[in-house]
Amino acid sequence: MPRPIQTWRLRDVPMGLTEPEASLRARAAQALGVDEGELRGFRIARRSLDARRGRAAIHYVCQLDLALDATRRPRALGRLERRGKLAPAPRPASLRPEEVAAHRRGARVVVVGSGPAGTFAALTLALGGAQVELIERGARLEERAKRLVPFHRGGPLDPETNLLFGEGGAGTYSDGKLATRVSDELELPILEELVACGAPREVLFDSRAHIGTDRLHRLLPRLRARLEEHGVRFHFETRLEGLVQDPGPPRRVRAARTTRGELSCDALVLAVGHSARDTWEVLAAEGLPVAAKPFQLGVRVEHPQELITRALYGRGPEAELLGPADYRLVSRAGGEAAGAHTFCMCPGGRIVASVNEPGRLCTNGMSNSRHSSRWASAAVVTTLTEGELSREEGGAFAGVALQRRLEERFFAAGGGTYAAPAQRAPDFLEGRASREVGRSSFTFGVVPERIDLLLPPRVRAAVARALVQFDRTLPGYAGAEGLLVGIESRSSSPVRIPRGRASRLAEGWENLLPVGEGAGYAGGIASAAIDGARSALVWLAGRGGV
Repeated sequence: MPRPIQTWRLRDVPMGLTEPEASLRARAAQALGVDEGELRGFRIARRSLDARRGRAAIHYVCQLDLALDATRRPRALGRLERRGKLAPAPRPASLRPEEVAAHRRGARVVVVGSGPAGTFAALTLALGGAQVELIERGARLEERAKRLVPFHRGGPLDPETNLLFGEGGAGTYSDGKLATRVSDELELPILEELVACGAPREVLFDSRAHIGTDRLHRLLPRLRARLEEHGVRFHFETRLEGLVQDPGPPRRVRAARTTRGELSCDALVLAVGHSARDTWEVLAAEGLPVAAKPFQLGVRVEHPQELITRALYGRGPEAELLGPADYRLVSRAGGEAAGAHTFCMCPGGRIVASVNEPGRLCTNGMSNSRHSSRWASAAVVTTLTEGELSREEGGAFAGVALQRRLEERFFAAGGGTYAAPAQRAPDFLEGRASREVGRSSFTFGVVPERIDLLLPPRVRAAVARALVQFDRTLPGYAGAEGLLVGIESRSSSPVRIPRGRASRLAEGWENLLPVGEGAGYAGGIASAAIDGARSALVWLAGRGGV
């Protein structure tokens, strides 16, 4: 009979930039007071970079999972526990359900949306024995990439297949960042699925984990094939047009009404993403509860990558080892200015037009795995509160109405050609026009414009305060090489679909599960995937609803 094993998590273990894992394993065993051969398992659970100025040389800080015989308790182990450096490791999780209610086996489920929330909801449901039909309004990846070419050459926008809609969702054309800023047991099995499909192994533990647009394009077809092996059927270029339902109460979905006919179902997972405005409006008219929620609004700020890397890593050998630097910065509220923070920072990337509605402009960032561009950019956004949205017209869709008005304003200011308004950081702070804005990575080019006047006053004040504060951390951030480009209005969803805390079912509905960013419950690739998988597990277990 195998001996029982206890896995411990050891925190705050320093690691040199070139130090091999074998050396780290030996030091971890020494810290526990055991021989290295006694370790029954070793894994880097988390690795973050410590590049703070005035500290020791730039290095990694790790959390390590170490497996020992359960009966082995050396004295060092007790000392580390008392100091808070050691604790039992979190229990491993799986996307394969431990519990599936009898009436869920063989159930027919329609999943709407092929982004991370929909994809991992579909995979989890299929692993639990459900028959899954996944519909996606945009094209599969191979066709999606082809259809984007005419738009980027000046052709018309395709409202169904673009940088926001299509296989993989909006994240397909991004940096592919996988940081969640939360600790969830489902994160690791989701990342393991991505690694099995071609993501680099480092995404399992690196706090700076990213895949890159190029790798995502190789990974997604493999992930699709993985789902198909488990019985998931994909329906691309198929838009949800409404629900066939029993009126209740509670209401119940009998079928999804789509552009290619009806798909009957025992449950429906709504994973439509943060830009499915038309879908929200149609479903709200059919009785789905929709509420306005706080959302983020701001601009994209671009710098030469060299400026960012030099400010964070200096000019020493660390810069060569680490490659293009990235950052996450937070500006605290002060005076009459609200707080702000950076989002979707893309080192060595470019700015793109993330739009799905003609006559409107929204910018976003993307980069490939090598981060080979000479540009670095990030969104600098502030959060609009419920009180501020309540003063807007539109009720539940007040945030959507505001987004649309601003996107139309920025589109017009750019000349109506998808060129983006741009302004130098010092000119933005001083409230004056930029004489010239130079070059940018933005696909459609930039034109000098008063972004300070295009933004709502509250957003302008929050961004201005953030630029000044960020310049203290990264010298030059608010200098002449800093360029504000376009508007960043799709960082989060402006609506939430209320759902039960335990059942995760839409309020008043018996079998409709709103998940991910579009439902208002996630804020990135990994968190959306976790939310979709979690809702699928809850539904399979039969908790809440029938």
